[in-house]
Amino acid sequence: MKLGYACMNTELKTIFRTLRVATAEAEGTGKIKELTMKNLETTLEILRWNLEHDIFFYRASSSIVPLSTHPINDWIWWEDSDVLTITDEIRTIVEENTMRVSVHPGQYTVLNSPKPEVVRKSIEDLEYHDKLIQLLGGSDIILHTGGAYGDKEAAKQRFAEAYLALSPSIRQRLRLENDDKTFTVRDVLDVNKICGVPICFDIHHHNCNNDGNPVDYAEILETWKGYGTPKIHISTGKEGFTDLRHHDLVSETDFNELLALLRGTDADIMFEAKLKEQSVLPFVRQLMNK
Repeated sequence: MKLGYACMNTELKTIFRTLRVATAEAEGTGKIKELTMKNLETTLEILRWNLEHDIFFYRASSSIVPLSTHPINDWIWWEDSDVLTITDEIRTIVEENTMRVSVHPGQYTVLNSPKPEVVRKSIEDLEYHDKLIQLLGGSDIILHTGGAYGDKEAAKQRFAEAYLALSPSIRQRLRLENDDKTFTVRDVLDVNKICGVPICFDIHHHNCNNDGNPVDYAEILETWKGYGTPKIHISTGKEGFTDLRHHDLVSETDFNELLALLRGTDADIMFEAKLKEQSVLPFVRQLMNK
C-alpha cells in the first residue's frame, strides 16, 4: 500500500509556474520552455523529498508545461533534449523506488460533452497528459465522467464511446472517478460495463453522493484486472461528514473506514487534503510501525 498527495508540497513551499498567452506572445516559446524546466525541477525536488519521507505515491501537476494545448505553443517539448534529460532523472527515481505517479486533468476536460469541440479539446488535453506521464514514469490519468446534460444514461454512453475511440496509450492509463454531485459509484461501474475503464474509487465522494447504495468494493476491484493495483482517493469534509470541501487533514476515522472497506486487499491511496504531505505523514508512520 502506497500513500500519497497531490502536486504541492507545503514544507518545500513549492509553486508551479504558469504564464499568460500575452506573455508567451511577447516572449516566445522560449519562455514556455524556461518555466517548464523550472516546473520539472520542482517535481524532481518533491519526489526526492517524498523518497526521504517514505511517500511513494504522488500526483504530478497538470501545469508542468504552461499553455500545453494552446495553439501558441508550437514547441515539441516531449522531444526536447533538455526536457528528456530531467525527465529521465525523474523516471529513474520513480522506477528504481517503485513509486507511483498519477495526473488528474481539470474540470474542462469533459469526454462526454454533447459539443464536439469540447470533446476535441478534451482529447488534446488527454494527449498532453499521456505524453507527460510517460516521461515521468507514471501510470494513471484520473478523469471524472463529466456532466449529465439532462440525460444521465445518454451521458454515460457518450463517455464510453469517447473512451473507446481514444488511443490505446491513453486507454491504458485512464481511470474513471466517481464524483461528489452527479455520477455515483454505481454510475461509473455502469460505464465500466460498457467500455472496461478501471474505476478510481473516491470514498468521500461516495459518502456525499451515493443514492442510498452501499459500496461493493469487490466490484470496483474487478475493474482493475490487468491494470495493476487499484487507486483510491480519500478526504475528510471540512466541517462535516458530507461537506464537499476538503479539510486540512484526513481523519483517522475516515482512514480506518477505508481500510475496513478494503478488507486487507492492496490499494494505493491518494490523500486530497489542504495540508498535502502533512496529512499523509502520520499514516505513513502508522503503516510502517505495523
